[in-house]
Amino acid sequence: MIAKSFWALTAGALIAANVLAVTPLVPKGEEQVIEVLPVITRHRLAGTAVATAPADPARAMAAARQHIQMARQTGDTRYWGRAQSVLEPWWNNAGAPVDIAVTQATVQQGRHEFGASRQVLEAALQRAPSHAQGWLNLAALERLSAKYADSLAACGAVARAGQAIYADACKFETLSLQGEHAVAAQGLRALITQAAERADQKGEQKSELKSRRAWLYSLLAESQERAGQDGPATQSYLQSLQEEPDLYTAIAYSDLLLRVGKNREALSTLAALAETDAVLLRRGAAWKRLGDARWREALAQLKARNLELQRRGDDPGLHGRELALTALWLQEDAASALAIAKTNLQLQREPIDWWVALQSARAAGDNAAVSDLAREIARLGLRDARLGMLVTLRSVQVSQRSGAQEQK
Repeated sequence: MIAKSFWALTAGALIAANVLAVTPLVPKGEEQVIEVLPVITRHRLAGTAVATAPADPARAMAAARQHIQMARQTGDTRYWGRAQSVLEPWWNNAGAPVDIAVTQATVQQGRHEFGASRQVLEAALQRAPSHAQGWLNLAALERLSAKYADSLAACGAVARAGQAIYADACKFETLSLQGEHAVAAQGLRALITQAAERADQKGEQKSELKSRRAWLYSLLAESQERAGQDGPATQSYLQSLQEEPDLYTAIAYSDLLLRVGKNREALSTLAALAETDAVLLRRGAAWKRLGDARWREALAQLKARNLELQRRGDDPGLHGRELALTALWLQEDAASALAIAKTNLQLQREPIDWWVALQSARAAGDNAAVSDLAREIARLGLRDARLGMLVTLRSVQVSQRSGAQEQK
């Protein structure tokens, strides 16, 4: 949701409990990062003004991270541009401080410029091979590309950098995508239990503990969805939102509700959220299914926003997931949705991207496309019950039609 909606925000929060940290962490070199800022944080900004272009790298990075935080909290893509503006003196500078370079890669990832983000990260990690945050970002990009072995390797580099908890979270998320749902769920539950222990050890505030638990519950919910456990996933999403409201988690939960036909509940979940494109799209889908004419206005607004993006010089192809869902859910143009979804898969390959493509292929009656998508999903090693259900449904329908024709 980049996702990761949940599917919108592709990296996930990286606030977690420190496991078995019984000895102090001693840096192995000047380049090693001891404490890392989360790729996605849930803390709210204090409302202070952010300087546009600080000359000092540390101030610039702090300002950029505040803009990144706002982009993720509000879904307003303009904050990504503001983050770039404060990093401009070092943007694409091979000699930029490594922390600045990793922050640039985060901005590029948030704008779906995944290839550029990867190049910046790989160059930065060559200069600072123990930079945990850089490896975490790279692991997220590998998962986004469905390169799970490479993602696990990057998770291992995080562990070698001395950040065991981040490495474990990274590993569990990747294992879940590979079908190790039980292992992932067990590990995530252990981290949830240990979160309070870490908070006591480090003297963290209650808000930090709630933020960490909210994030862990959202990861658990996603893993449970992949396992086909919608009931437990629902409870985990609700627990996450109870710990701390969050745009990413609320959208992910609304996707579950829409998928199982609970449209009114989805609207209730979306009601308090900022009207981002992802939120408006899902409201429109729920309204249409409920026979509420407001879906037409939602579609008109989405089209207008897309035109505005093009006027600003943004590439519409970077938002293929949302465009495909709009075509599928609101315009009922399955053929166009499938074409857009196939192009989008060249950019990102998260479970929702495969789900949109499979749903579009089924709606278009394109059995060959369903088969091709199923083969590619299997080749990559992605295991997700939601995708398996779509493939199975199409196989059953084809078999039933073939049997009916033979009887004639």
